[in-house]
Amino acid sequence: MIPSPPFPKAGFPVNAFSVDVEDYFQVAALAPAIPVESWPTREYRVEGNTAVILELLEEKRVHGTFFILGWVAEKSPHLVRRIAEAGHEIACHGFSHQLIYRQTQATFREETLRAKHFLEDVIGKAVTGYRAASFSITRESLWALDVLIDAGFEYDSSVFPIRHDRYGIPGASPEPGKIVAPSQRSLVEFPMSAAKFCGVQVPVSGGGYFRILPYWMTRAGLKQINERSGRPFTFYLHPWEVDPGQPRVKVSAFSRFRHYTNLDKCEARLRRVLGDFPFATMREVLERSGLLTASPQPSSQAAALVTV
Repeated sequence: MIPSPPFPKAGFPVNAFSVDVEDYFQVAALAPAIPVESWPTREYRVEGNTAVILELLEEKRVHGTFFILGWVAEKSPHLVRRIAEAGHEIACHGFSHQLIYRQTQATFREETLRAKHFLEDVIGKAVTGYRAASFSITRESLWALDVLIDAGFEYDSSVFPIRHDRYGIPGASPEPGKIVAPSQRSLVEFPMSAAKFCGVQVPVSGGGYFRILPYWMTRAGLKQINERSGRPFTFYLHPWEVDPGQPRVKVSAFSRFRHYTNLDKCEARLRRVLGDFPFATMREVLERSGLLTASPQPSSQAAALVTV
């Protein structure tokens, strides 16, 4: 099939491209069948799959933000360095990919600082962006925002303004802007993207929605955000989503549908979306919007807060 021609770039907002760097055995949909204790024994595929995305981004001359799981970073610091050396932004995806609202505040704080500190040690500069596992900053876990502020993060990208069985804050602002923590302090929030079809909010940010929905629908939704709303969107993907050869795990039919649908089509779709829209790192988009100032100098703040 001949790809659709790209939309005209003139006047379009520049959008944020992001990757949540985790392996197939770490996702919430498969968690009932894969205990955390078994992770070290699983086939490790994240390095090869991330390389596929890196090569495609190089081909398309796109820089993005890689939210890297601390568990993966500690196992593959060379992968973190490779991503950074290619000009991409390094951001934090927590450490163990657990849902925040199922963790204690102490555990969340310890894991977040551990991951942030390690990433900063590897790349030699401050890590200022965060995204929660499975977007699990919800109304029940807004306390996590104060932990992020204390840790020195300047922006978060965890809020999904939709209803979902695992995450979401319905009614939350769809626009990048300040989000207020329970302490009344604030940081910048770059929410995940949804578009309206027949009055219904439909997630079009990427991930499973990108694989399951027809490409024309994702494209139309993202175009709607850029053209009608005049604002940038954030797009995300996981390395395992370009890996149709990954091991199959016995889980419920619904979880199989969520995780395995259209894995064989995802890389080609990714190539199309990178051609259809202009992208940059999340931090660059927020700086262009005036929500963040120029990138900070290397920081040892996390090192003062936690010892790895």
